[in-house]
Amino acid sequence: METFAFAPAYELPSWPFTPPPELNGTTVVRHPIVIVGAGPSGLTLACDLAQRGVSAVLLDEDDTVGVRGASSRGICYAQKSLEIFERLGIFERIAAKGITWSFGRTFSGAQEVYNFNLQANSVSKQPPFINLQQFYLEWFLVERILELGVTDVRWKSRLTRVEPLADGMRLHIETPAGSYMLEADTLIDATGANSPIRTQLGIDAHSSRSTDRWCISDVRFKKPLPTERWTWVDAPFNEGRGVWQHLMADGVWRIDYQMPEDCDTATISRPEVAGARLREQLGPDVEFEFVWIGPYGYRDHLLERFRHGHVFFIGDAAHVVSPFGARGGNSGIQDAANLGWKLALVAQGQAGDALLDSYDAERQPAARQNLQVTSRSARFLAPRSSAEHTLRRAVVALAARHPFARALVNTGRMSVANDYPAAPQLPEGGRTVQNLPLRWADGRETTLMQLLGEGTQCLGLWVSPTRAQAEAAREATASLPLRLLAIGGDSGLPTLQADDTLTAHLGIDGAGSFALVRPDAYRAAVLANATPHAIASALHTALALTLALTP
Repeated sequence: METFAFAPAYELPSWPFTPPPELNGTTVVRHPIVIVGAGPSGLTLACDLAQRGVSAVLLDEDDTVGVRGASSRGICYAQKSLEIFERLGIFERIAAKGITWSFGRTFSGAQEVYNFNLQANSVSKQPPFINLQQFYLEWFLVERILELGVTDVRWKSRLTRVEPLADGMRLHIETPAGSYMLEADTLIDATGANSPIRTQLGIDAHSSRSTDRWCISDVRFKKPLPTERWTWVDAPFNEGRGVWQHLMADGVWRIDYQMPEDCDTATISRPEVAGARLREQLGPDVEFEFVWIGPYGYRDHLLERFRHGHVFFIGDAAHVVSPFGARGGNSGIQDAANLGWKLALVAQGQAGDALLDSYDAERQPAARQNLQVTSRSARFLAPRSSAEHTLRRAVVALAARHPFARALVNTGRMSVANDYPAAPQLPEGGRTVQNLPLRWADGRETTLMQLLGEGTQCLGLWVSPTRAQAEAAREATASLPLRLLAIGGDSGLPTLQADDTLTAHLGIDGAGSFALVRPDAYRAAVLANATPHAIASALHTALALTLALTP
């Protein structure tokens, strides 16, 4: 029997367990915010809050990143997530370590059906995607959190029980030094798909009945493959099932093979079986070494509500979707960015408590949309009837010859920042604003994320206001978290150079037009002819505050 080489295992960092003060006391200490789970969504939220100067307790039952014995896990980080990481101060590390890509090819058998370039419609400083093993992302986030020095990070702390209180939650924690209790005004569940908090509170996740199964092979090849995303709809080397091929950091390739639902997970992960798949895919003489091989299975689920009183669910604790299009982990990161600024402003008394309800009003529909999109991809890649098989064959055949049919070849609609529906704090709905490169009037460079990285405030971008308008607007919003900026003109406000790309992207046009951009880089309002009162009114609406102004 052929033996296969394995690369040395990654040496992941670990952090020390520090006995918390509650172990030595007889009273139960209350904390404003407690986050349980140090995966991508929990770490992003802790880092976001710390960047805003808001303290939180972060609990995790391990003392390292990733999952012991596993390897890459989540790998594909989308532009919106990368923009968030730019604001949090870790994007440069991600870009330096990861693999930037925008080009992909889709195959049916040996035939290329079509290709795409995601860079075409981007105006952001960040690329469409970067591939990076999940443990690196978590590693960078932990180090940034520790650098900021605001978060109480507690390793080797396992949540064993959660109790609802009238004004918060009580948590029972088990550690190597003993057990203790603490209380939280607000509890964030970032514990993942098998959330013990959700289970103990009796909240139905509405899981799907079937399990999609895959086998992941993390591999180094002696001869590099093209740095592109390659997808097979019906790979002949995988018994007519789907295959994904991506390059990650350290010259490691991630190849995902779709498996039958009833497969034996131990068998499909054996080196000789995985090696045979690789040789069938790339030829009998391909030279490689395995970094990791393992099965992967998931069941879709989606909570009806992401807020239950004092508990907020983020990431996989709230929603799980199929991996097609990288909408899972990215959605959890964007959950955290949506919630972080709202918790900060409410804690600082600068927004109404109803603003926290908008987390569910915005992110639950986003997750529902992602579930719908990825479920359609799953049906295309794993047809459940002869009619669906016939349809797929027809679509693939047409796509090779006719551009109109290529949009129907559904191997995963790539992750995008979801638009938000109209709601009390977003009367016109909301859409993301990309991290545009900008210039101040004196020529100095900046970006939208740099502007949003300074404190927790909205941006008011106003085309050529008069000096009188600018002064009146400053007075009307003096006590509110708003940074007013002019686009062109001579208003006395900090002024950005007029730029057609900027105004078109914001959806504003002409002198006096105004866009309100939230701290999470979502456009909250557009005013065609802004007045100081209208600006203050839009800001009060976006922050769930009562307007106490006269017209």
